[in-house]
Amino acid sequence: MQSSLISLSSMERVHIGTPVAQAAAQEAELLGASRVFVVCSGTLHSQTDEIQRVVEALGERVVGLFDAVRPHVPREDVIAATLVAAEADPDMLLCVGGGSATDLTKILAVTLEHGIREASDMDGYHLQVNPDTSVTAPSFSAPSIPVVVAPTTLAGGEFNALAGSTDEKTNVKEGYVHPAMTPRAVILDPALTRHTPEWLWLSTGVRALDHAFETLGSLESNGYYDGMAMNAIRLLSEGLVRVKEDADDLEARRMCQVGAWSSMVAIVAGLDMGISHAVGHALGGSFKVPHGYTSCVMAPFALEYNREVNDHRQALISVAFGEPQTPAHELADSLIRRLGMPRSLDEVGLSEDDLPSLAAYTFKDIWCGTNPNPIANADALVPLLRRAL
Repeated sequence: MQSSLISLSSMERVHIGTPVAQAAAQEAELLGASRVFVVCSGTLHSQTDEIQRVVEALGERVVGLFDAVRPHVPREDVIAATLVAAEADPDMLLCVGGGSATDLTKILAVTLEHGIREASDMDGYHLQVNPDTSVTAPSFSAPSIPVVVAPTTLAGGEFNALAGSTDEKTNVKEGYVHPAMTPRAVILDPALTRHTPEWLWLSTGVRALDHAFETLGSLESNGYYDGMAMNAIRLLSEGLVRVKEDADDLEARRMCQVGAWSSMVAIVAGLDMGISHAVGHALGGSFKVPHGYTSCVMAPFALEYNREVNDHRQALISVAFGEPQTPAHELADSLIRRLGMPRSLDEVGLSEDDLPSLAAYTFKDIWCGTNPNPIANADALVPLLRRAL
């Protein structure tokens, strides 16, 4: 009998359907916060009135704002936000934005706690991937400033203690994790997401699906993880298509948000992902491919590669799609194409010449060594990557 250890997060509340400004004010009150620092998307701040509504709802509690958030969270952006936030001395961090803003905010709680003011000082706080692909986690005291996140995409990082930041000197996206980095509360406001570009909403939705795919494909999963992952596929596969057909379908957007939450349960509880996520981190951090596109390209190829060792597990994916007789990788490919997302490395700007370096960067990722079908080394990964060209 397989045993499992499920680690529960410190998240306390999830608001579903409450307008972000209203829920943010509620959270400040519940947390007893009088000095709220806001991290948000620059586009959301400059081109909509959503952030202004949040600021007005919080009133005198707002002590500062940072909106210079770039994809894949360069270390320099974390430090820039830290310098601004340190002057404000906040007692709550509020993020309104996508996955990069979320990751930056979670790491910001750590840099503020530990007085980190230089990019090089972040070295002692990220996960280290060893030559044998094992991972060493640094030990540091918990960040004490609570984080609240209102996501505008479906990548799911708002439910997780793990955050990524790219070291632009090494061109590697590194992971930072501490249980207390988990946001204290999440605000799922489907109306807020109408400002998210279609390609970003749909592609990060595929990213959420990929969490579910690699959960159900894992040989270490259990019935609890499986049920949540299957629920994620059910909600996302319908919700994404409906939003593609009607961008104003708020019920479909809410389905997607709850599906993304369901897709994160296993990761949050400690289940390792596989090669699709590992390649995705390398594509994002080292080749600047948008986060969601990485799963659009890699998920079906990873499923097909792993079939020889986990076909019985992938059958659950097919059941969740409602087509138990069709292989999971075919169903994933069909949905991604229906959503109009890229399906090859070539479509996201890579060529044959990039494959060796992509493979090398992938082997620096925390999940390269936990794929169900083991990959011996970077050279052995290249044929799989070549299939994705």
